[in-house]
Amino acid sequence: MNSNRHRRRELFRLFSATCLSTAGFAVQSQNTAHAQGAAQTPPVTPTGSQPGSQPGSQPGSQPGSPSPAPVDKYPTRPITLVVPQTPGGTNDIVGRVVAQKLSDVTGTSVIVENRPGAGGNIGTQAVARGSKDGYTLLLTVSSAQAINPALYKNAGFDPVKDFTPVTLIGSVPNVLVVHPSFPARSLDEFLALVRSKPESTFQYASAGNGTLNHLLGEMMNQMTKTEVQHIPYKGVAQALNDLLGGQVPIAFASVPSVLQHIKAGKLVALGVSSAKRSPVLPDTPAIAEKIPGFSGTLWIGLFAPAGAPRAALTQLEAHMGQVQAAPEFKEKLLGSGVELASATPTEFANLLRDDLATWARIVKTSGARVD
Repeated sequence: MNSNRHRRRELFRLFSATCLSTAGFAVQSQNTAHAQGAAQTPPVTPTGSQPGSQPGSQPGSQPGSPSPAPVDKYPTRPITLVVPQTPGGTNDIVGRVVAQKLSDVTGTSVIVENRPGAGGNIGTQAVARGSKDGYTLLLTVSSAQAINPALYKNAGFDPVKDFTPVTLIGSVPNVLVVHPSFPARSLDEFLALVRSKPESTFQYASAGNGTLNHLLGEMMNQMTKTEVQHIPYKGVAQALNDLLGGQVPIAFASVPSVLQHIKAGKLVALGVSSAKRSPVLPDTPAIAEKIPGFSGTLWIGLFAPAGAPRAALTQLEAHMGQVQAAPEFKEKLLGSGVELASATPTEFANLLRDDLATWARIVKTSGARVD
């Protein structure tokens, strides 16, 4: 038990560091990322590539493989937006909003393709190994892109070498929710109850080992000196089904994935994981109001596979600038529980690199591992 508490203390120290690095990008004006035009802010290219390189020398191409054709106008045919998580989760909700508005901006169909599995690895691998023509893109979350490479023995992709960051889209707080049958209606009541019972009396659900909602639960255990037992599921949908059914009474879940259930009274929101209250749930306190220093969000971003034509990416960045500046886009995302965020491709690449280093330490300290 002492070793577990020591590990949680170290986990919290590292987890807090990554929350601070991510927070600087959250809830910024969309004009910041695109005010100077996408063409003036080229995305960071993978190691070994040079900005402005010709299609014949694009990074990520295998020797002897055909090079992507030059691009004049983009897009000229449908785009596939791969979401490597199950339908109904945060990334799926955001992906469909992005697809609709990007289609409006470009006049071209944008198809959302859910390819879940292995915590997001299956869909991510598919994009990394697929077409490099700029018509297959990845819309993913930090828990998959920045945590999985450390969590899995072989994630099957390199988040830096296999992808080119296009744009940061938003940040998403988690919310501590309980089933209505749970005998607590406030964070104070919740904390008093779990502290009064023996360890592992209560259980909390997560989307899987090493996911953000798993680590948030561990963080709360450490900071409150409690022991709520972790029950990992294979994805958001399964965890949410059992939570709604009362089989597992507690969970940390992204605001978009449970907002409708909170409004319908099917779940009770006790606190959000962001440092401040969410504008989507203004009457729900930040957990930090009761547990100083508690904070953790995830980001959502758009990536292209390494080797996609520079001309296509330049135009894609400009199109996404129009998408993110649209008032209706902002309204839809905020209504779904996503707080808008922005960063240039270079800033986004640096954020990813920082998160990869920090999460690698956190995963090691937590002992979470998937072979």
